[in-house]
Amino acid sequence: MQPKAVSLSKINSDATQMRVLMLAVLTLVFMLFQPLSALAQQSSLAPLAEKISPSVVNITTSTVVSRPTGPQGIVPEGSPFEDFFRDRGGDGDSPRRSSALGSGFVISEDGYVVTNNHVIEGADEILIEFFNGDELKAEVIGTDPNTDIALLKVEADAPLPFVSFGDSDVARVGDWVIAMGNPLGQGFSVSAGIVSARNRALSGTYDDYIQTDAAINRGNSGGPLFNMDGDVIGVNTAILSPNGGSIGIGFSMASNVVTRVIDQLKEFGETRRGWLGVRIQDLTDDLAESMGLESTAGALVTDVPEGPAREAGMEAGDVIISFAGKEVADTRGLVRRVGNSPVGETVRVTVLREGKSQVLKVTLGRREEAEGAVPAVAQAPDEEDEPVATEMLGLTLTMLTDELREELGIGTDMSGLAVTDVDEASEAFEKGLRAGDVITEAGQQKVGTVAELQERVEAAQEAGRKSLLLLVRRAGDPRFVALSLAE
Repeated sequence: MQPKAVSLSKINSDATQMRVLMLAVLTLVFMLFQPLSALAQQSSLAPLAEKISPSVVNITTSTVVSRPTGPQGIVPEGSPFEDFFRDRGGDGDSPRRSSALGSGFVISEDGYVVTNNHVIEGADEILIEFFNGDELKAEVIGTDPNTDIALLKVEADAPLPFVSFGDSDVARVGDWVIAMGNPLGQGFSVSAGIVSARNRALSGTYDDYIQTDAAINRGNSGGPLFNMDGDVIGVNTAILSPNGGSIGIGFSMASNVVTRVIDQLKEFGETRRGWLGVRIQDLTDDLAESMGLESTAGALVTDVPEGPAREAGMEAGDVIISFAGKEVADTRGLVRRVGNSPVGETVRVTVLREGKSQVLKVTLGRREEAEGAVPAVAQAPDEEDEPVATEMLGLTLTMLTDELREELGIGTDMSGLAVTDVDEASEAFEKGLRAGDVITEAGQQKVGTVAELQERVEAAQEAGRKSLLLLVRRAGDPRFVALSLAE
């Protein structure tokens, strides 16, 4: 049987169709996978920069620094080296001036200027240089070291160009932003990037930083971070860098934090944050299990000193799950929410206590007035209990004696069990317990004797608990620790 014949024209036609098809596929692939930079291409930022740049300022601070008190070089009067040593600080004990540079921005036509607290801290003189070259001296209206924000004021003959704050909560990861300021003392500069992360915490209680890859360097501190509408959504504050220069990880304090601080500084010259009056810690899985909780959401109260919370009936061991009608996810969220609440306001606080929810009405105090509050302590044990060293849960425990109280620096009004030794192979050691700690509660009940602690252990086992919740104090500071119970 002969093979079927195929015409040459047919082959050419099929080949042409295949080439057209391949070309179409390649075009589609190119369109779908072209570089991100091409997709993200924006029109020139020049018009926006021209609009908002007059509100950005350079800040120069001057501080008088005393001379060292040690031996100084002596240069004979009239020596050719006299001017050399005077210029370099070799002219005796007379003070000298030290200068520093930073950035800021104007937020009102009457001359209010925002910057970082660390830019102007300790300064004797603050000079503001505007975009057009004009210079004015500034006075400090107020500062807040907790958020590293400072509010300054200048007196100008005419209304000043200014910018407004935007809503930082609506900024999304991937949004374009512009940073402006005075990097490395080089003068006015603009850099662009995106929001690379949100809600960053560095070290402060009220931290809420926007992370950006827009270039931020030394000297940019206090400058604004703008969105594409020309609104300030952050104050450039810090960078993460091994060499002191920008590597694309910069942090700007979110504008919604800054505006609350600025409003208080403008009105009172200081901050006035709400104060609940509790010590708290985050819940972990083992803590939640030991308390019979299904979730780690909330803030666990470790101590309730004299203050608003105690007056409202809050107790150590309560778990705060709602504040002023909003759910509490963790301690950081609660601290920020309380701090942002008005002093004197009465709020509803929902707590979990022994598996049941309770609503407490707390009238908030002022945190700044309560920084030195002394924590509450438990009652003293009965004198008839004899101190006997006992090993439990990887701990060597004994009742508190006068000698131990003096050694540990605790008062006679605290009851509990002193930890005299910890087995280094135990879970207790792994979770940070050490000799010198004092256990004041077990299973959310006070303990003053080893027998009472044993009762708590047995009760937890009978209830089917896998761990026992302990309240441990070290140098007066309390924290909860959950230790596993043997089967």
